[in-house]
Formats: sequence, C-alpha cells, structure tokens
Amino acid sequence: MQPMTRRHLLQWAGVSAATLVLPVGCSAGGKGEDGKKGEDKRGDTYPFTLPKLPYAEDALEPHIDAETMKTHHDKHHLAYVNALNAALKDHDDLHKKTLVELIRGLNDVPEKVRMAVRNQGGGHLNHSLFWMMMAKDGGGDPKGELAKAIDTDLGGVDKLKDAALKAALARFGSGWVWLVFNKGKLAVRSSANQDNPLTEGDTPLLGIDVWEHAYYLKYKNLRADYVKAWWNVVNWNDIAERYNAAKKS
Repeated sequence: MQPMTRRHLLQWAGVSAATLVLPVGCSAGGKGEDGKKGEDKRGDTYPFTLPKLPYAEDALEPHIDAETMKTHHDKHHLAYVNALNAALKDHDDLHKKTLVELIRGLNDVPEKVRMAVRNQGGGHLNHSLFWMMMAKDGGGDPKGELAKAIDTDLGGVDKLKDAALKAALARFGSGWVWLVFNKGKLAVRSSANQDNPLTEGDTPLLGIDVWEHAYYLKYKNLRADYVKAWWNVVNWNDIAERYNAAKKS
C-alpha cells in the first residue's frame, strides 16, 4: 500500500470524471501515463486496493482512538475493497472504469452488479476520501476563499457545524454527512449507507462517517459527541484546496 498525498487528492475536486482521480494508494499499482509506478492518471481501476492511512493509527487521539482507526481501516474499508473486486471479477467491460466513473455513472452499471458497486464501491470511495479529510494537526477554522464561501452560503462555520450535527442526528441508521459544492454554492447534504454525492451531481468536499463502526468503540451510542469531536481533526487545508480546484473546474 502507498500513502495518499495531497496532490493526488486534489484531483478529486474537478467536476469532470477525468479529473476526479483517486489517490495513488488506491490504484492497481501499474504504471501511469507519466511512467511512474502506482500512478494512473485515469484513477483507481480494477483490481482495487486498500490505500495506506496518511498518518499513524493513534495520530488523531483523543478524538478518534487508535483501535477504532485500525478496525475501521484494516477491517471495514478492506472489506469494501474485496467485495467490490469480487463483484466485478467477471465483468471485463467495467474493469477499465475508474471508481469515480462507476459511482458517478451508477445508472449505467449493469443491474446485476449495480447494488454491489453502489454499496461496496461507494464504501471504498467514501473511505478513501475520509482518511484525507482528517489530520493530526487538524481542527481550528477554515481560512481564505473557503471561509468566505462558508460565511456567504451557510452563515459561517458555526452554522455549518450545527447543520452537519442536525443532519447526522436525523440520519436514521447508517450514512454520511457531507459538505458539497454544486453550481458554485456550498451545501450540507446527508446520504444513506455508502451513497456518495457524486451520484447526485454534487462534488464532495468534506464528509463525516456516521456509521456506528466509525465511533462506537469510543463514543458508544452518543453520535452527537462523536460529530462534535470530529471537528478537532478536520483537515481544512485539503478541503480548501479541493474547494478551490472544484471552483476552477
């Protein structure tokens, strides 16, 4: 496994599928267009692999504990990757599609494997983003153009946090809370299970995993406490760069 880098994550932010490329750690490991091993500028394609965490398992403590990080990444995320590969094994026509292309064009995926791509592919996609949305030195407030956009579109960072918490608590069962970019504006969205905003035409900038496996070992049934604590590890630098790239696209 190779670590994900900010440079590769930025490629997610574009509106076109060609620019929404997974981090290099998720690639099949072949040579990309520039000849570098592990880099495929078209993105993550079959067979999919588990990316390495960009920090140590205990780096986000005390807000996200090491045991949760290890189980979440090594067990849950890996299970999505393995299940997606198994579902696509006999579908050669889908092997050249990037993960983003599969999720964005979900309605074009053969019905026989569409639900597997939605659930397992979505799980791989969402978690690959999620790891990069957090940082050891995270927290604080957004700056620059992102901060201005949050003020203009959402009423400020406190209003964003309030809206995210409300969406998280209103999400029955498992799912995600997202800050998305669409048609020049920011909005807070919620999705069920492993659905990704790309399927609805939105560009995900920030996502909070509200499946129980993301917080139960530490926070038990107190989802609100987890969501409030999560902002202490949010990686505003990457989110801001993703936002700026989305605007340019």
